Amino acid sequence: MQTVTLNNGVDMPILGFGVYQVDNDQTEQAVSAALTAGYRSIDTAAAYGNEEAVGAAIKKSGIPRGELFITTKLWVQDAGEENTHRAFDASLAKLGLDYVDLYLIHQPFGDYYSEWRAMQEIHKAGRARAIGVSNFAPEQLVDLIVNNEIVPAVNQIETHPFKQNTDYQELMRAEGVQIESWGPFAEGKNGLFTNGTLAAIGAEHGKSVAQVVLRWMIQRGVVVIPKSVNPDRMAENIDVFDFALTDGQMAQIAHLDGGESLFFEHTDPQMVRRLGGYRLS
Repeated sequence: MQTVTLNNGVDMPILGFGVYQVDNDQTEQAVSAALTAGYRSIDTAAAYGNEEAVGAAIKKSGIPRGELFITTKLWVQDAGEENTHRAFDASLAKLGLDYVDLYLIHQPFGDYYSEWRAMQEIHKAGRARAIGVSNFAPEQLVDLIVNNEIVPAVNQIETHPFKQNTDYQELMRAEGVQIESWGPFAEGKNGLFTNGTLAAIGAEHGKSVAQVVLRWMIQRGVVVIPKSVNPDRMAENIDVFDFALTDGQMAQIAHLDGGESLFFEHTDPQMVRRLGGYRLS
């Protein structure tokens, strides 16, 4: 598996497996199938409600812990470092692990400064090999960087052919932050799986549209975590290291960029109110 090296020297697989919106009763089986297919990076979150199932699959797999890269995320907490420490302890217990490889602030709302202070302590204690953020806008990311000791290792944001974040990726690269995609297939929006450009490129390589999208991400240096509960799709999604897109094909995909979210904007006041005020039970 190809890896990227984070700003603290930790190697992270460039292709992993995500479990967002995977029902808890399906998660253990899905993660087990993904591990069997060869995935070694698993991405979950406290807000997904399936950390325990991820942990059960890891335990049953028998794969040595050092061969796995496990990510989970901190939901919006009440102010204060203690709440972040409690949330992290709860996630670690549900996963059944002594440490995680990457711990992310899930949303840029609430008192994320106190969250980051606590996460820096967690990292220094060796309980999270790397720490980062998710859904942070450029100004929020830079503000966090210039006012804290540790630079986030990762920023996981909506990235797909219709929202490519090329300029933002360059800013992150300059700051030492690795871009990671969520929603790489845009959940099929904008007719992604039948898009003529992507389909034609796939036909040239004997690959599916999904494989073309993942290969495009990898060649851009974007970490990506596709999800599926179908073992055949899992196998297809990881089978993207035996071909390469040409410069011309990369340029064709670049023209698909619309620059707008296909889901929701974190700058929408109603969305800020909704996400920032929600607490996990």
